[in-house]
Amino acid sequence: MLGFVTGLTAEASLLHGMDAKVAVGGGTPEGATRAARSLARDSSVSAIISFGLAGGLDPGSAAGDLLIPRRILDAAGTAFPCDNRLADMFGGVTADAMIGGGKVAVTPQDKMMLFASTGAVAIDLESAAVARVALEHGLGFAVLRAVADPAGRHLPPAALLALGTDGRIQLGQVVRSVLRQPAQIPQLLALAREAAAARRALKRALQAYRSSVSATGT
Repeated sequence: MLGFVTGLTAEASLLHGMDAKVAVGGGTPEGATRAARSLARDSSVSAIISFGLAGGLDPGSAAGDLLIPRRILDAAGTAFPCDNRLADMFGGVTADAMIGGGKVAVTPQDKMMLFASTGAVAIDLESAAVARVALEHGLGFAVLRAVADPAGRHLPPAALLALGTDGRIQLGQVVRSVLRQPAQIPQLLALAREAAAARRALKRALQAYRSSVSATGT
């Protein structure tokens, strides 16, 4: 059985109806480690998937692009290979490398520097932590994510305050930030549209996986 680590409860909801185990990490490396370890302790889990949204680094990528990388890089540049068999289950590898740790890339300049220095197409904060736990426990590992904020998107302040440690959106924090800086509203609306495109891409990938499993019985 597959285990999925997500940062957001909203991401976890996309997995409703899957024959899988799901753990929410809250969008931090520490939370992802805890979530992955809880799955690794479950004897029915044979592989762990890092699942959800990511920030685009490649200027050629767009919101909603599916991310199934060949390898994950941590903040120090250590590479963790993904399992090609697992990648194939979701449609096959779509990118060579992603960054799975460090800090949020807020500005287009931040994203450009990371892309230039690593060649990674996208970044999230959790995947390297999940990869480490999978390696420690001898479990398969892969990443299934989608670009939510493309390389040219500047993340507004409210977006950086939105996520609580339990993986839920802190609406009060977002509203207070918007009241302090109402000029960020257009950016927030654009980011919401881009995140919706990413969620649709993930839904399609999961539907393809379900169809494949139904057809092959594996």
